[in-house]
Amino acid sequence: SGQKVCYGDFKHSCYKLAYFQDLSRRVGFQEARQACEIDGGALLSLESEAEQQLIENMLQNLTKSGSGISDGDFWIGLWRSGDGLASSSACPDLYRWADGSISPFRNWYTDEPSCGSEACVVMYHQPTANPGLGGPYLYQWNDDRCNMKH
Repeated sequence: SGQKVCYGDFKHSCYKLAYFQDLSRRVGFQEARQACEIDGGALLSLESEAEQQLIENMLQNLTKSGSGISDGDFWIGLWRSGDGLASSSACPDLYRWADGSISPFRNWYTDEPSCGSEACVVMYHQPTANPGLGGPYLYQWNDDRCNMKH
């Protein structure tokens, strides 16, 4: 389940946001990807700063309407396949959108992506966490292990 927000835009007619405060309902990257595909969609590909801002506003509205503030990052459709160059300086260039789009837009948190065994990307949503070097952990991107539950 999730909140579906629709717009009249020809390219992105609807966004569906799934936000689970209940940890047992959160899923790994592949499960999230499959759930989107079963719904006829794809994990989010962010193509511009304007779309990033739109999603941030939608997330603020969604999480405000819930019962209390809760931490919980959101999977987006950016990921890296294979480990060939995972630890090299070329690693950031290996990330691709799951739906095949080619947008070069990125919104990494400071010192991300860290690469290594972290190949799937989340949008931070940790309003209760103390800020790090890049500021609050809100809406920037972080590579994470694909089996983590978000």
